[in-house]
Amino acid sequence: MNSPSIVNTKTAEPFLSDVKTLRDRARAHIEQGVVSNTYVGDVARTIDILQAVLATELVCVLRYSQHSIAATGLSSESIKAEFAQHAIEEQEHAMAVAKRINQLGGQPNFDPRGLASRAASEYATGADLTAMIRENLIAERIAVDHYRELIRFFGDNDPATRVMIESILAVEEEHASDMQDLLAMQAQPKR
Repeated sequence: MNSPSIVNTKTAEPFLSDVKTLRDRARAHIEQGVVSNTYVGDVARTIDILQAVLATELVCVLRYSQHSIAATGLSSESIKAEFAQHAIEEQEHAMAVAKRINQLGGQPNFDPRGLASRAASEYATGADLTAMIRENLIAERIAVDHYRELIRFFGDNDPATRVMIESILAVEEEHASDMQDLLAMQAQPKR
């Protein structure tokens, strides 16, 4: 037995499909994967945006990785470990974004040529430990602001992409907080 459509009383239009309609829609255009007629976002634009997010995350992986190796100084060991952990988390973000691009029918762009120009954040190494922390904080602030904008952009048009970006944003905010704490520690007089 098919369930009846539920009607939105404000507009008198159905907003839930009956089971038969859902089944028929699922069978139509199966080559489009998750992109069905209920996807109201712009798939091509979403893929382009996610390519930039992927590039941003890859630049962050590279920057944190370089810093985890190159950092020196008395307090560098724990900070190097923090950088290394952040590199791992940025790699996880990159893979999640790449998988979403693939789900939407795109090909994730891992080509290193032009990577920095596709990314929102910059690859900056820093001359010393404090400069490295500062560069990472700046990059995290860029990512946080950019991802907040993307969350508003995707809104209800692409809830799966929005939720993915929201989860990445939460980690980026944590990274920014970590870098802010490290920067404050570096500013304290050494005893």
